[in-house]
Amino acid sequence: MSDSEHEAKMARPRMASGALFFDEQGRVMMLEPTYKDYREIPGGYVEAGESPRQACVREVREELGIAPEIGRLLAVDWAPSPSEGDKVLYLFDGGVLPTELRERIQLQAAEIGAYDFHPLDAVAGLTIPRLTRRIEAAAAARDEGRVAYLEHGYDVERCNG
Repeated sequence: MSDSEHEAKMARPRMASGALFFDEQGRVMMLEPTYKDYREIPGGYVEAGESPRQACVREVREELGIAPEIGRLLAVDWAPSPSEGDKVLYLFDGGVLPTELRERIQLQAAEIGAYDFHPLDAVAGLTIPRLTRRIEAAAAARDEGRVAYLEHGYDVERCNG
């Protein structure tokens, strides 16, 4: 196989990065995007020359107007999309967002209508199944002190392949 044939077969995934933020009751932050009919977590696409962590920090600052400490990687999800192609999604631990930071949130009005914290068992009713699985797996990995490897939001290690 020539170099150009090999290159043509190489995956060129889009990458996105997000953070899970919690309140003192262990509820997870969910945003209400103005352009979607389901809730999301803070985050977005990684730009050229940017690491997934840098993208997470930037997106949180853009969407929420704050710059909290972003913690460790919780999950990586391979999530190909028929319309967008291969995607690799990174979820980082935003930790418990203290009241003083929550009071300083200034939502990016053009994209984010509102935010709130929700119990993990309520997430399935607020968003799409793939994101629900990703959030639940990342929250479990956070509790267990590990990093979860996911495919389509399913924890491969837990599903035995």
